[in-house]
Amino acid sequence: MGGARGAAPSRRARVLKAALASVVGGLVLAGSAVPARAVIVERVVAVIGERPILWTELVRRSAPTRIQIRMQTHDANVIAVQEQEMFKELLDRMIDDRLEEVQAEKAHLTASSEEIDHGISNIAAQAQAQGQGQAGHAITVQDVLSEVHRRGMSDQDFRDEIRRQILEGKLIELRVRPRVRVTDQDARTAYQHWTQEMKDKEPIDVHILALRVAQGATPSQLASRMALAQELVNRAHSGTDFCELVTQYSDDTATRDTCGSRGPQPFTSLLPGIQEAVRATKPDQVSDPVTVRVGQEDAIVIVRHPGEAKPPPFEDVKAEMEQQALIEAIERARKQWLKELRRNVYIDVRL
Repeated sequence: MGGARGAAPSRRARVLKAALASVVGGLVLAGSAVPARAVIVERVVAVIGERPILWTELVRRSAPTRIQIRMQTHDANVIAVQEQEMFKELLDRMIDDRLEEVQAEKAHLTASSEEIDHGISNIAAQAQAQGQGQAGHAITVQDVLSEVHRRGMSDQDFRDEIRRQILEGKLIELRVRPRVRVTDQDARTAYQHWTQEMKDKEPIDVHILALRVAQGATPSQLASRMALAQELVNRAHSGTDFCELVTQYSDDTATRDTCGSRGPQPFTSLLPGIQEAVRATKPDQVSDPVTVRVGQEDAIVIVRHPGEAKPPPFEDVKAEMEQQALIEAIERARKQWLKELRRNVYIDVRL
């Protein structure tokens, strides 16, 4: 949803995503013992310089997320705890917003109605490009606004959020971007993170030979099972077909006929011990035996690494990695810039 600006949209995109979560739900915390006819008294929840943030401002910004919390649980105590934490995090973001507003005013930066309209149009275009619309249905600005209304924001609240995005983008270009310099090593580091994420998300079809360890096994019994596992590893390394070893020795009867495979699954869904065995083993090779906990039992497993799709070479995606490194560097610089602003401004949090 960060279509209103090009630079470092991550924080603002997360704010907007949370802001679209649901509907304005009231002016008191869920779970509070408030009489039906209680009067909501305005109060100041923070002061930044000479500018206050009011309780009603915080409530208005938090309303969609508060309703989302209520959709996830009906436990009043859980709701109260989650909302208190959410209020603290949101107020901290609003303090940053107020600091940025002051800086925008000093720099005579504004966001025109045309820029806001263009930002909303960009959101519709991005949603369309990402295939979020139904087949044959182009996503329009009205579709975006309808979704905004469904999730509890008024047109004005939404436009205010887009305005904040635009101003932050302009401030980043003016105050933060000049601080950032991306090197080739930064791009290579981004590439390493990206390829690791690809591996973690890509489904992997590991083949496992499992030797069950009986509950209460003595050290000598455990040593005997480990010795058998090592013998099987040695046989596999010597050329014995791994599938034959699975059929003959694996205690996982459900996978004897599939060479120890339960089908492709996300790498992160594998047991930690199996993940480590895969990482330590070359493609199409067999791992050393590792002990893992399966339910209430231990098992000694041997993993055959199935190989994996190779990511494109760095040079083929260098431009994308430089852009990713730039986004990450700008975000770090933005956080540092905000810390510096906070040190030079009186801030009194009263929540």
